[in-house]
Amino acid sequence: MQTTTDSGFSQVNRENTNSASSPLDVAGKTVLVVGLGVSGRGAVEALQGRAGRVVSLDEKKPEADLHSFDDIDFDDVDIVVVSPVFNPRTPFILEAQRRHIPVISEVELAWALRVPAEHSASHAPAPWVGITGTNGKTSTTQMVSAMLTECGMNAPAVGNIGKSVSLAAVDPKHDALCVELSSFQMHFTDSVALDCAAITNIAADHLDWHGGMANYAADKSKVFHNAKRALVFNADDERVTALAQTAQTSPECRKVGFTLHAPEPGQIGVSDGWIVDASGLAGAPEGDMNALAKVTEFSHLCEPDGTVYPHLLADAITALALAMGLGADPGRCLDALRAFAPGGHRIQTVATAHLQDGGTVRFVDDSKATNAHAAHASLSSYKPKSVVWIAGGLAKGGHFEDLVADQAKTIKAAVIIGVDQEPMLSAFKASASDIPLTVIDPKDQDSVMARAVETAGQYAADGDVVLMAPACASMDQFVSYADRGSQFADAARQWVRVHG
Repeated sequence: MQTTTDSGFSQVNRENTNSASSPLDVAGKTVLVVGLGVSGRGAVEALQGRAGRVVSLDEKKPEADLHSFDDIDFDDVDIVVVSPVFNPRTPFILEAQRRHIPVISEVELAWALRVPAEHSASHAPAPWVGITGTNGKTSTTQMVSAMLTECGMNAPAVGNIGKSVSLAAVDPKHDALCVELSSFQMHFTDSVALDCAAITNIAADHLDWHGGMANYAADKSKVFHNAKRALVFNADDERVTALAQTAQTSPECRKVGFTLHAPEPGQIGVSDGWIVDASGLAGAPEGDMNALAKVTEFSHLCEPDGTVYPHLLADAITALALAMGLGADPGRCLDALRAFAPGGHRIQTVATAHLQDGGTVRFVDDSKATNAHAAHASLSSYKPKSVVWIAGGLAKGGHFEDLVADQAKTIKAAVIIGVDQEPMLSAFKASASDIPLTVIDPKDQDSVMARAVETAGQYAADGDVVLMAPACASMDQFVSYADRGSQFADAARQWVRVHG
């Protein structure tokens, strides 16, 4: 029997119903941690006092114990914890595997190190809600965390964002963990059995790391394996739907599809401008159309004129399904969603120019759109021929012909940045040769974004949007996508001061 607390959260659902431990045991073992980024440093700290010995390796970090792969003594290593930086074909990984030394992710380590949650009546570890996908992971994870927090839980967003998942897993104060999971992390993860799991979408990305689309999708699909309470999948994505249908889960796990269309029984979706549950998660019988809230109640999901951002709406519906799947009160989840503020560099208006003729031009930072799938979602939010698009960067082997062809109706002009500009230029030549283009000389890297914004502003007129959604990674000319977004915002504000 369930009892409801004042928080609106079903007390029974605070418990992890399956606390089976991972077969991995670090006690008395020598653990080699390779890479001292956020996850690596977290792993080293979490292993202290739990492993027999911890050895760290990082070629660039002076605090590491080792600074060269040649210095690894494999005869004295029992487990290797590897950073997502290293693909599966890296020589030290292959050597460890040849010696039958387990190579695991920091996520797998965290699962093995979980401690009982201090508020758990059964002394079970905190349940995990895990989110992966090509795009939308961060927003969805943050929304789930906000919803569970509104219900009175200590439920941080961790993993690929925020605190490392290994440190979060050994903190007994957490009632639940909302874990963003990358395909890199999932490749070396096998034992995790999430309470609630979601795949937001799957599109071509990081194929060079994974060695092809099939491998990439297979690594993503691991989040569904042995899911306990709710498996949430993108019903509008054929590949994700197929993975959900074949996933092996606990018998009591519910499979819930999310869609941007009217939901079928077992789904949650959108109908006549309302978020509608037909899955039964919100309390009505499965198949009944239970209208929860109007989409326009959530300002961060819409343009100022009320136009909905489809990808952010999909993220919100996914988060709602995950939180309700864990037992959260729908009303409190919707309250959290109304108050939610997206993280930086995601469809963020950073400056608005008020022109002399009375018109306006907005500058929108979507630097987090680092692949064609994300850029497509961003561009599709705007009116025909209203976007001056700043695009380009590190293409990661990607192709953009389909993106440009499909969004030519939206793009008024384009400004191309990046060191390797050929993939984007080829796409425009093949798919939309009539769209005006300006190519920014990659030399003088410090001024790249300022020159790009100045050029984009010259194309813009009343009602237009200068959108920086590059469809590429940032590391060719910027420290990170956040650095790229911040430079765009600074340049946009300077443009407004001069011209607006």
